[in-house]
Formats: sequence, C-alpha cells, structure tokens
Amino acid sequence: MNTRTGALDAVVFGVDIQSGDVRGDAPSYALVVFDGEEIERDVVSLRKLRRLIDDVEPSIVATDNMYELAADKDALVHFLGSLPDETKLVQVTGAEQPEPLSRVASRHGVPYGKEPMKEAEAAARLAAANVGQEVSAFTDTTEVKVARGRSTGGGGGWSEDRYTRRIHGSVKQRARSVESELDDAGLDYEREVTEKYGGFSQALFTVSARPQDIPVSRMRSGDVRVEIERERRDGIEFRPLAKRRDHVVVGVDPGTTTAVAIVGLDGEVLDVYSSRTVDAAGVTEWIVERGRPIVVAADVTPMPETVEKLRRSFSAAGWTPDSDLAIDVKQHRTREEGYDNDHERDAMAAALGAYDDHADQFERIAEKVPPREDVGEVTARVVAGEESVESVLDDLSDDGDDGDEQTEHTPRELTEEEKEIKRLRARVERLEGHVDDLEATIQQKDDRLAEKERELSQARSEERREVRKDREVTRLQRENERLERELEAEREDREALEAKLERLKGLWKLDHSNFADVSEKQEGLVSVKVIEQFTSGAIESADEAVGLVEDDVILLRDASGAGRSTAQRLADVNPRIVLRNGGLSDVADEILFDHGIPVAPAEMVTVQEVDELAVARDHEVEAAIEDWEERAEERKREQNAEMVDQIISEHRADRPES
Repeated sequence: MNTRTGALDAVVFGVDIQSGDVRGDAPSYALVVFDGEEIERDVVSLRKLRRLIDDVEPSIVATDNMYELAADKDALVHFLGSLPDETKLVQVTGAEQPEPLSRVASRHGVPYGKEPMKEAEAAARLAAANVGQEVSAFTDTTEVKVARGRSTGGGGGWSEDRYTRRIHGSVKQRARSVESELDDAGLDYEREVTEKYGGFSQALFTVSARPQDIPVSRMRSGDVRVEIERERRDGIEFRPLAKRRDHVVVGVDPGTTTAVAIVGLDGEVLDVYSSRTVDAAGVTEWIVERGRPIVVAADVTPMPETVEKLRRSFSAAGWTPDSDLAIDVKQHRTREEGYDNDHERDAMAAALGAYDDHADQFERIAEKVPPREDVGEVTARVVAGEESVESVLDDLSDDGDDGDEQTEHTPRELTEEEKEIKRLRARVERLEGHVDDLEATIQQKDDRLAEKERELSQARSEERREVRKDREVTRLQRENERLERELEAEREDREALEAKLERLKGLWKLDHSNFADVSEKQEGLVSVKVIEQFTSGAIESADEAVGLVEDDVILLRDASGAGRSTAQRLADVNPRIVLRNGGLSDVADEILFDHGIPVAPAEMVTVQEVDELAVARDHEVEAAIEDWEERAEERKREQNAEMVDQIISEHRADRPES
C-alpha cells in the first residue's frame, strides 16, 4: 500500500546497458547511484550489479527497458524474486508500450544524453521524481513453510521412532512460534498442517502480507527449516509510482479486519487493501492518497456506522444494496479481479455495485461536460452535492471569468440551491483545512520520531563506547593479575636462590680456613655434603641444592640399593671420601673401589649438622681415609693372590696328564 508521493528518501539505482547484451555472456552496465543530492557513476558487470543491489538495498532500480536486465519473462521473474524486499524495479518509460526515454525526460525537465551513463542518470532522476511504472511479478500474499530440516530415515544411534518423534516435535514447536508471531503482528493468514508421528512434518501459513511485513525470517537449523516465498502472479504487472488523486468510488467492509477497495469512474478496480490493525484515521489517509471519493459504499443494508462516518468525512454520496449482497453475487461480480481474502472481495463487490448503479449517470454527465472541463469535478458535485450539470458548469464558467469587464449590477438573492452549494463549499474548505492540520500534525510527529531516532542512535553509540571501555578495563585487570602472579613467582624464585646462596656461602667458609669470617671454633673442620639415598635422583637433588664437586666429603644416609649407573654417577664427582650408613651393593662397592674412592662407615667420623649444613673434624676424615687405604692394600693383595691361584689352576687344567 506504500505510494511514493513525497520527496526522495532513499537511494535510487539508474541502470542502462553499456556494452554487450543480457543474452550474451558478459554484458556491462552504466550504473548511477542517486540519493536525491549526490550522484555516483560506475560501469559494472551484471554479477557486480546484483551484488551491489543486495548490499545497498536501494529503494528503486530504474531502467528505460526492463529486458535489459533479463533475457526473457522467466528470467525477469527470477530477477524480481532475487531483489531485496524493499527494492522495486521501475521502468521509467511506461508500461507495456513504453515511450522513448528522451521524450519522457524532456516532458519532466530531466537532463538527457544518448550515452549509456547519461541515460542511466536520466532513469535515476525520473524514478526519484516518481515517474514510471513499478514492475511486479508477485502478489502481496506470502507463503511461510515450516518443515523438517533433515530426513527421518535414521537417527545416527537413536532408535528410529524416537528420532522421528523428535524431528516432528521440533517442527510443531517452531510452527506454533511462527503462528504466535503472526498473531502478535495482527496479520491475516491461513494455516495448513500435515500431522505426523510426534508432531508436524510440515506447516504452511498463507499470509496476507509481503515478506518485509512478516516478523519471521528464513532459517535452517538442525531438525527444522523455515522457507518464505511470495505468491507469483500469472504475468507481469505494472503499477504507477505516483497515483493521481482522481474522483473515485470507495467500497468498505468494516470489522475486525477492515478492507477498502477503490474503483475509478470507468469501472476499473484501482486498488484494494485490508488490515486487522488499521484505525479510522489510517483508512482515511489510505483513501486520500488514492483519490477523492464521490460515493462510499457498503455491501450490507443499512450502512454500518463506521462506514457512514467515513462517508460524512468526505461529504460523499452513500450506497447500499436493497438487501445484503449474497456470497455468490459478490464472487460473480469480482471474478475477474484479484484479492487476497474475503474482506477485500466484499469491499470490492460494494464499490463495483455502487459503480454499476451510477454508471449510466456517470456516462450522461460525461457527455454533457465540455472537453476543457474536469469531468470528475462535475460528476462529484452532481452525484454527491445533488447539483445539476448545468448549474455546475455555469458555476465553473463564472469562476473562470477574467473580470476584465467591470459592470455595475444589483446583487440578487441566492436560490436555495445556490445557498446549499455555498454551504457545501464552506464545508469543503473546512475539511481541506482539517486535512492541512492533520498533515501538519503528521509532520510534527515525523519530526519527533526523527529526533527520537537520533537520540536512540546517540544512546546506542554511547552504550557501545561504554561496552568497549568495560572490555578494556577487564583486559587490563586480567593483565594486571597475570603480572602480579609472575611477580610473586619471581619473588619465590629469588628467595629460593638467596637461601641457596647462603648455604653455599656457609659451605665455602667451611672449606676455606683462611677466610676472615671463619672463627677459631671452625678451624680443623670440613664441610660434609649429605645425600639422602644412594639413587640418581637424590644425587641430582643434592647437586642442585649445594653443588657436588671434586674432593667433597659425602655422607650417604642410606647407601643400600645402588646400581652400576648410580655408583658411576657418584664416582664421576670424584669425592674425597664417601661415608655410608648401611652396606653398599657389590656392584657399587666394586665401582667405587676401582675408581679409588675411599668408602668408610659413617660411625668412624663424627658429623655435626646445623640447619641444612653438616661438618666433620678433618683429622677424623683423614683417619678414615688411611683406614680405607690399608684395607684397600690388603684387598688388592688378596685379589692378586686369587688371580695367581686362578692362573695356576687354569694352567694345570690345560696341561695334559703324563
């Protein structure tokens, strides 16, 4: 129902073919983007043009020939179906028999040139000025289908019945949601469902509205998909962008759903509309945009009060049938017209019925009206004002005198008919003033709405800034927490290193008797480095804690269980002596002995421990080493003796008996 009668309020694309042909492989187009003030020009391919239309969503795509954008009718319908919901295709040169673009441009004072870019600009400017015909292939009825989003053939581990029930239940749930949204929007629709096990396999809603007016979106998610498709017309239809406000006959069907039909004085149905939410002011505004009512009609007798109020507001004649129109009569009278529901049919039947009753009168009036006079104005005053054709023509003729001749005359008394005309004219002036007031009120509300939208935009911008600020604060807080954790870890590492340094200083002092800080009580002492167990891990831990170096005195708290690799690891340190608690394994004892490392029981040396440090008397350590050396000499002699005995035994065994 949107009719462009005001100034340009959106972007218009003007298009003309630059090179090639739409039936070929790669046509190019001259494109002009016009927003009412600024103009942008470009040469684009068909693919890029389609992409720009999807991205920008212009209000109009204007051309001088619609078949420059599509090779044939089917391709044109496909192109129309691909346009965004708010975008119209407009042929600025007319409908089925278009005029030359140069002639249309000249008539409307629009600059024109033969170059494709000039023609594209002319098309854009003409469409912006409401010149041209909208090309339409679809009705204002839309089908919304809620269906299964996947096959019920298998559940992927689910039982078949359970899987199918879940899918059908999801379709039913989504269908109910769509129905609720349509009800909340006050839209008329018809619902048809296919019930299956566990719910619906499909729900089809036929909605009396365009896709952009329906609060439901296309989607496909898991078990459910929602498809939206406009109902296609039998052919291509043209609608003028700007409709003249001619005198018309209006049919109204009031009720929960209000429907209005407009019929011209030639009997042609010009427009029809229905809504569940529109009020009396909305109906009046819709009619005013499309014409000036001469007759307001209803399909029932007597005329409903709401229709009567509407008739009085226009000072139009009223029409009702002798008895309520039967359904078959209404269906027969509107059989050649298009409508979306029964309410629109009833309103259309009322308007056509009123036209049928007045058709002969309209024709007689038209025959009497001279070519230079407005037939509609005369018809309105005769039918609605009950004046005679002659008096109206005389009045119009009097209004048209130029007043060059000035003659004196005596005022005469007005007849009753002339008084009635005067009263009616005054009423018309009051109504026109009322209309002006309403238009001013609408403008004020539009201004307030624009101001509120600006405030909303500013509030949203401020909210976005606050959100960004909060995010930055959160990020900095997290970064601060991370740095604090790293600082705490560094402090712990530093404390551990300081403790280790202190231990090492203490050991160093013990190893250097000439150090200035060593007291007399510490003279004659040697540091002892303790290894808790004779294992590789314990040796590594001691090395990390105090450092194991050559000539160290090492105490093994538990010397049992060491293998070859562990003993070799200790032998590589080359300690001065190893003091043991418990016995060594044979393997460990042999390896240490082979490397010449003294091993003595811990009881032979007095070890004193202070905190993590241990010390022993140096003379006791030397005594333990001397004891080991004596035992080592004896062990070597025994080994040599055993070796000699073995050689002799082997020699005797190899010598043959005599």
